[in-house]
Amino acid sequence: MRYLYAPAFFFGFIGLALYLVGEGVSLIALPALLPLAILLAFLAERLWPYRPGWNESHGDGARDLVHALVNETLNALGIAAVPLVTLWLPHLDLWPTAWPLALQLLVALLIADLGITLVHVASHRSPLLWRLHAVHHSVTRMYGFNGLMKHPLHQMLEALGGTLPLLLLGIPLEVAALLAFAIAIQLLLQHSNVDMRIGALRHLFAWAPLHRLHHLKYGTAGDVNFALFFSVWDRLLGTALHLPDYALAEDDLGIGDRPDYPVGYFDQLAEPFRRADVLHPPAPLPPALQRAGVSVR
Repeated sequence: MRYLYAPAFFFGFIGLALYLVGEGVSLIALPALLPLAILLAFLAERLWPYRPGWNESHGDGARDLVHALVNETLNALGIAAVPLVTLWLPHLDLWPTAWPLALQLLVALLIADLGITLVHVASHRSPLLWRLHAVHHSVTRMYGFNGLMKHPLHQMLEALGGTLPLLLLGIPLEVAALLAFAIAIQLLLQHSNVDMRIGALRHLFAWAPLHRLHHLKYGTAGDVNFALFFSVWDRLLGTALHLPDYALAEDDLGIGDRPDYPVGYFDQLAEPFRRADVLHPPAPLPPALQRAGVSVR
């Protein structure tokens, strides 16, 4: 099951969504599938945990639930607004509507993934964007649900980077809804606490064994594996990292020079707009990561 979990979860839920939409089922069925995906993710994390301690609450469970509800509501409103946006936004009518629905979704995934990845990279380079993105990196454990934990403003920036090209091309509403559902499924997999084994699939998909390294708390050591869906973007950007022999410790995650980062939901919303008066030294790079060739600038 450790080898089957990631591909079965990814292709199972996205395949089911494609089937339902293809059969003319209302798009409302897609967000209704998400609680089932979250429930199965929680169950798998308890059956095959990567780090058992990450299954224990760090006082963050209720906060992550609020983040998820707010951000998924914003996603749903964004999808509902697609017909209105297309009325005033110029578009090129280049979308391949005659293609099979699965192929249309693949095109949407590739285009959106590139845009979201570039916004993600910029969020680690720009101090202003980092203040918004730091909310997501403040997590000190990884489990599927906190993949949905983002500052709403940063989520909107990522969504803009990923969907504006698609809107200009004339993406249909049903493909936009499938894309939003696929992103939620991928975030559950990227941040999963399942001890999944993905083997050669790491060359294609940016699932948890790669993305966990992006959340390392040691300075710029985590400036790797930025892609949301496809790891090819990190290879092209020179930011790909794979450490098969390094098992993350339970305290490897977070923001090393901000151990005091707020935990509460509303405090996290306000934190990007506050002045950080207290400076902390960066967390030292563990010897095991040094031996693996990881460096910090």
